[in-house]
Amino acid sequence: MGEHAAAAPHAVSRLRAERLARSAKPFLARGGPKGERCAGCRLVPSHCICALRPQVPTRAGMCLLMADIEPLKPSNTGWLIADVVADTFAFGWARTEVQPGLLALLADPQWQPYVVFPGEFVAPERVVTQVAPEHAPNGKRPLFILLDATWPEARKMFRKSPYLDRFPVLSLASEQISRYQLRRSRRDDHFCTSEVASLCLELAGEAQAAQVLDAYLDVFTHHYLQSKHQLPVVADDPTHLRLRSLAMVPAP
Repeated sequence: MGEHAAAAPHAVSRLRAERLARSAKPFLARGGPKGERCAGCRLVPSHCICALRPQVPTRAGMCLLMADIEPLKPSNTGWLIADVVADTFAFGWARTEVQPGLLALLADPQWQPYVVFPGEFVAPERVVTQVAPEHAPNGKRPLFILLDATWPEARKMFRKSPYLDRFPVLSLASEQISRYQLRRSRRDDHFCTSEVASLCLELAGEAQAAQVLDAYLDVFTHHYLQSKHQLPVVADDPTHLRLRSLAMVPAP
């Protein structure tokens, strides 16, 4: 594990490029700085985090079903998941069509898909709360399906994706209050996509990967907010030191 040198575009980066290619007009991030952004991390070059990008080997995989404009938002944290977890897949969601690659992934026998969604909205017989190896059927690798969208969009995606109906629903229970500062939810118990992925990794017994992704989110948040307020990055603060300690990322 460690930093990437000229890493190839990951699944979310490719999805973003595809979505941009279909755009009739350029996407402008609300309230964000205009102008040049780094292609590798979507931040302005002065606040780039590409040199800090960690990757931790994981048995688990992540499948991001992304609402239409999510790949375009600089604040989207699905990008961070794809940075850290090599087996991250990303697909745009549409009510009227399903991408063949998504159906092929869900049918791949190496994976046991889990739809990550609050259990209170699901029939009880579908809900599971454990994904540790001893609970995995036939030794399959866990594949966490994350609905990367606003809460209203995610509920719609869950209801209108019948191809997900045959999979167990992983309901996350955590007393942790979200520390996510980039796009606030009306409910304190809503996590950003990266936080959800960290909780999934922890449940799957991948504690180090969970901690690295959590620390990477903190670093990204610092760089994003410092850029937004036109302030310099504090590269030796506890946030950066924690990421370097966990992921063995060298100091800049």
